Amino acid sequence: MTLSSELSLPPPFTLVALREVGDAFAHATRIAAEQGAGTMVYVGRFDLAEFAIVIEPDEPLRSARRAFYAGMTALADALIAFAPPETSIQIDWPDAVTINLGLVGGGRLGWPDGADEDTPPPWLVFGAMVRTVSWAEEPGLHPLATALEEEGFSDVGSGQLVESFARNFMVMTDTWQERGFDAVAKQYLQRLPSERGLRRKIDQNGDLLIRRMEKSEVERRSLLPVLAEPSWLDPELGGPKR
Repeated sequence: MTLSSELSLPPPFTLVALREVGDAFAHATRIAAEQGAGTMVYVGRFDLAEFAIVIEPDEPLRSARRAFYAGMTALADALIAFAPPETSIQIDWPDAVTINLGLVGGGRLGWPDGADEDTPPPWLVFGAMVRTVSWAEEPGLHPLATALEEEGFSDVGSGQLVESFARNFMVMTDTWQERGFDAVAKQYLQRLPSERGLRRKIDQNGDLLIRRMEKSEVERRSLLPVLAEPSWLDPELGGPKR
């Protein structure tokens, strides 16, 4: 597993590199208003690919949070680009990423405290972490978790993953602008675990709507509570759960 603090990012991204003790998501939220859209904060860690990007949406916060799905799709696609053959990469709604059913990381979203739901926020921050190396003393000690190295991504460094994310996020942004959010949602939903007789849709406010075959009622899963407490993150570890 290689590590590089020198990233090659396409325009309009600008890099802010932190040392290993940094927190990409927290730092991005602190500098978002000053640095503006396209700022990519990257922490040079050996065991994690950790980064966060500043976004400046042009729609009300209530619907702008759907940018989270663009970020998650770009994250999954970045991993798929380096995955060994027959590797299963999925998203557990809405924020966790698994490789061969083992938790490897996920994404999160931040916005200014007290922002008005009905006006465009000055910024959003999409942050992500992906475990690259496991520090478990014994193989199989944490069977529900995994790392890129364990799944055969041995030649992929965290910097390469961030560069791939940047390219894929640009693709998602262009898709949204040219074809509307439904095109982004379609790609995101394809990365969820498949289940027969189930139809999924993302509502205007980012909630997941589920309709099961032969049932008229629609199940709604709210996005906001999960964004407040990411399902994959262990605050004490400062990284993905084990």
